[in-house]
Amino acid sequence: MKKNNFVNMSRMLIAVALMSFSQLSAGSTQPLQVGDKAPSFDLPGTDGRSHALPLPNSANTPWTVLAWFPKAYTSGCTIECRSLAQNGHLIKKFNVRYFMLSVDPIETNKAFAADESADFPLLSDATTEIAEKYGVLSPRGYAKRQTFYVDPQGTIQAIDRKVNPKTSAEDMAMYLLKLNAPLVETKSEAG
Repeated sequence: MKKNNFVNMSRMLIAVALMSFSQLSAGSTQPLQVGDKAPSFDLPGTDGRSHALPLPNSANTPWTVLAWFPKAYTSGCTIECRSLAQNGHLIKKFNVRYFMLSVDPIETNKAFAADESADFPLLSDATTEIAEKYGVLSPRGYAKRQTFYVDPQGTIQAIDRKVNPKTSAEDMAMYLLKLNAPLVETKSEAG
């Protein structure tokens, strides 16, 4: 009887240890912080191209802005997409590429981008793998609304965890200005 109790107790302790370890490893990832390397990705865009991070280093490598959003066709996401579509000229003054990203299928994001006249790519992380790496995947299975500002070296320079969908474009431009992101070089007219 004592041997059975010992075996049962040992099994129970091992089970508890394994459960604790799996919970620890699953939930132990700290949220990304300024100064961290941005997780790499290669995701399909609504423009029919694949978009990746990191980018190859070159003299003119742009910054990358990643605006995670919960779900296409929902109220806040529609407002945010419209802000970026209507006021994207403010962002395009900087040497930057910017995207909205969700865990929606690419077909859904393509239709959403077309309906909102988005002149920038929406990326689809249908497997949720990249959303998990960025720490934006909610327990309900959609992305939390957060925006990451990544410099050409792939380092996160800012994270906006309180995105205002209505002023998303203006806020992105303000962040880029504060971060001293380079402006697009314009060629002066000869005359």
